Amino acid sequence: MAVDRSLGQSAPDAGLSVSDFLESLSDLSAAPEFRLPASRSGAGAVEVRARTLSRKPFCTLKHFESPAARDTPSVLVVAPLSGQYAVLLRDVVAGLLPDHSVCLTDWRNAREVALGKGEFGLEDNIAYVLDFFSRLGPEVHVLAVCQSAVPALAATALLAAADDPRQPRSLILMGGLIDTRINPTRIDRIAQTSGFRRLERAAITRVPAGFAGVGRRIYPAAVQRAGLLAYVARHIEIRPEGILRLRMRGDPTLADPEFLKRLLNLMDLPAELYLQNIKAVLQDHALPRGALTWRGRKVEPGAISRTALMTVEGEHDDISGSGQTRAAQDLCGAIPSQKRRHVLQAGIGHFGMYAGRSWFECVLPQVRDFIRGQS
Repeated sequence: MAVDRSLGQSAPDAGLSVSDFLESLSDLSAAPEFRLPASRSGAGAVEVRARTLSRKPFCTLKHFESPAARDTPSVLVVAPLSGQYAVLLRDVVAGLLPDHSVCLTDWRNAREVALGKGEFGLEDNIAYVLDFFSRLGPEVHVLAVCQSAVPALAATALLAAADDPRQPRSLILMGGLIDTRINPTRIDRIAQTSGFRRLERAAITRVPAGFAGVGRRIYPAAVQRAGLLAYVARHIEIRPEGILRLRMRGDPTLADPEFLKRLLNLMDLPAELYLQNIKAVLQDHALPRGALTWRGRKVEPGAISRTALMTVEGEHDDISGSGQTRAAQDLCGAIPSQKRRHVLQAGIGHFGMYAGRSWFECVLPQVRDFIRGQS
């Protein structure tokens, strides 16, 4: 199992004008447009088309394709349900095209889902991923980022335990919160020390009148944004010339106004999903402890043997600490060594794993090679 530190160099601190930063905070009320660029092929630019494969109350499964991507491996990108819209992974989709046919989980803003559609918790999150696996078939490769790593790994384990032929061909986990006991970050420590009921009282509200989801319990975008801005503020300083200078290593993407706007453009999350993620993933560590269940069935990553596994971590990730994603390799002990790979990417942080130059030049080539090796 190789650890590749050969790619990626620590980028110099990037600068962002105060006006650009303030612009990134404006007009965050509407869902951002995806606006994928034309895909490149040997014949030049090729139009990318998007169509809906499945529409569920809390998610639309989208399919991006170009003529150049026909008869290429299919990749399901499972976007994290952590507040941002799926457009946060725009560079991931753009990078995978045209070498792959790409599907994406486009999660819906909880305030737009009628209360009659029911709650949406961690088990429902896993159920959606399972359904998408089934729709796309056993040849699909799955790439899951951050929060989505746990439901993607759980869904794969459940199919493996049932010897279901629809197990994905490969599973790529990037910056995933598989075992947050390892090198806990500031976020992990706060979650560990926060009383669950107090957290629920402070963070959860209901959708107001004027939205389809009126009355639904949510973790609102405004509260999320306050915490995210505090995170960004810890890593910047304002220079006399009016330039915001990042003090963090490995994430020059935060100095890109377009990426910053995608990062801060947030949706309301279902309260039950947010709270269950805090409890199961950050406080109880249910998956690595063997205590995670789905509808009465134990989730056993050790049952996975057919699906190849790649884990990717950023050297300077301060959201998913070093080793937290790699923990999946130890949990999936039945996967043959030739079907495993771990990448500790030098010089990048959490966001640099899937956005900007570091994604395109450092991480994407290794993801592409891994998928090619398993196809």
